[in-house]
Amino acid sequence: MHRGSNPRLAPRRANAFTVARRGLGLAIAALALGTLAGCAESLDTHVTRFQAALPAPAGQSFFILPQDPSQRGGIEFGQYAGVLADHLAKLGYRPADNPDSAQLVVHFRYGVDHGRTVVQSTPDAYWGPWRGYAGYGGWGRHGAWGWGWQDPFMGGGIDSYTVYDSGVGITIDDKATGRRVFEGRAEAASTSDRLPYLVPNLLDAMFTGFPGNSGQTVRITIAPEKK
Repeated sequence: MHRGSNPRLAPRRANAFTVARRGLGLAIAALALGTLAGCAESLDTHVTRFQAALPAPAGQSFFILPQDPSQRGGIEFGQYAGVLADHLAKLGYRPADNPDSAQLVVHFRYGVDHGRTVVQSTPDAYWGPWRGYAGYGGWGRHGAWGWGWQDPFMGGGIDSYTVYDSGVGITIDDKATGRRVFEGRAEAASTSDRLPYLVPNLLDAMFTGFPGNSGQTVRITIAPEKK
């Protein structure tokens, strides 16, 4: 019989070709996921700051209060407020013993959401650009929250993973005038939901180049979380 007359050869060749394609796809997928995992460890943060008559650091006293009054006196809040106080002290401000004796009143909030599952369907461009703000929402875990950040892991991949939106917010008021002199927020989307890692690093981003240019949003990358 002539080779070309055997009808079984074509399906067999097609099946072999399909298996080869699937094998190549899995290899590319593994590479993509490995690269994604490496990139995801750094905390890419977007920082937006506004200022109006913020006094240059010259020993002005400050006191930190939680945006959520229920957190006042809390051990966890006190730990993060201590990190914030260190940043302010390094700039040249001076911590006060109580809000009554402070010249500047600092309100501080932080939070992380419950996470969302992201599914990627293609192996190319597995680390894409940021999409930008998603608008206002309500984070129900670890404090009230008003900002939303869309997925930075857009554009590729072939697996699913969980992304958590986190952020810190700071406002500073001049107590003598009652005027708001600074507002800032630092937001990130990452695969970590650990506040002891997120909050200090978000504050590091907030105070990089502080106080910054009013109204400008900058992207700051923080070192990977230590395992």
